[in-house]
Amino acid sequence: MPLEQLLALIGFVVVMTGTPGPNNMMLLASGANFGFRRSMPHIAGITVGCQVLLIAVALGIGQLLIRYPLLGLVLKIMCGFALIYLAWTLVRPTKVLPASGEVKVPKPLTFWQAAMFQWVNPKAWLMMITAIATYTQPAAMISSLAVIALLFVVVGMPCISVWNLFGASLRTFLQDARRARIFNISMAVLLLGSMYPLLQ
Repeated sequence: MPLEQLLALIGFVVVMTGTPGPNNMMLLASGANFGFRRSMPHIAGITVGCQVLLIAVALGIGQLLIRYPLLGLVLKIMCGFALIYLAWTLVRPTKVLPASGEVKVPKPLTFWQAAMFQWVNPKAWLMMITAIATYTQPAAMISSLAVIALLFVVVGMPCISVWNLFGASLRTFLQDARRARIFNISMAVLLLGSMYPLLQ
């Protein structure tokens, strides 16, 4: 891959993984609610899920969605429901367990939940389809695909981790229940706002 194309690809990965979207909104909220260490499976799940999605798009799933608009519509609907559900998990009230009186706190996303979420994440689809269409070289498909995959790990993983670390830095501030509630509602609203591309 020529140097100028490699630099352009690095810029693309930084912008796409470092700007607001469903993954980063969820990681910000996860960091604030659970801390960085407990969110690491979430971060790893996003990274691996995006790699699998990248390979699937390279094998032609993206073209299949373009060729059959009904499949694209079904995917959009699934994306919408997934984002609404995740927003609800942020704002749903905590439950007190009747026997012990302890508060039941929601758990962070697991590795598999985060990985599977990429299949209904509109921004992840946009990233992978654009990366394949723009930065792969037909004459060197496997090597250019390997470079894209590597950069999404080496560059993308630190970019998404910053969001989680920022959320974790707010944990002390958010120990107040009212502030934590306002924060989670705000994150839910931003997550729902990330549905905007689905409406296009």
